[in-house]
Amino acid sequence: MAQDLTLAQRHAFALSRTLMVPVTLFRSGDEFGVLPSDELEDGEVETIADYDPWEIMCGSY
Repeated sequence: MAQDLTLAQRHAFALSRTLMVPVTLFRSGDEFGVLPSDELEDGEVETIADYDPWEIMCGSY
């Protein structure tokens, strides 16, 4: 978990590209975390952003 949003965003992007799976950047309390999107339940945490490496590679961003 990280307390710096910018650092968490960088890690989320890198993790998505490394694992080649969609990941979710989320807030839990006053910290940010990143998990593969399929491991999170809806409403479990406050979602900040989703990173999908396949959309990034195809130029959708």
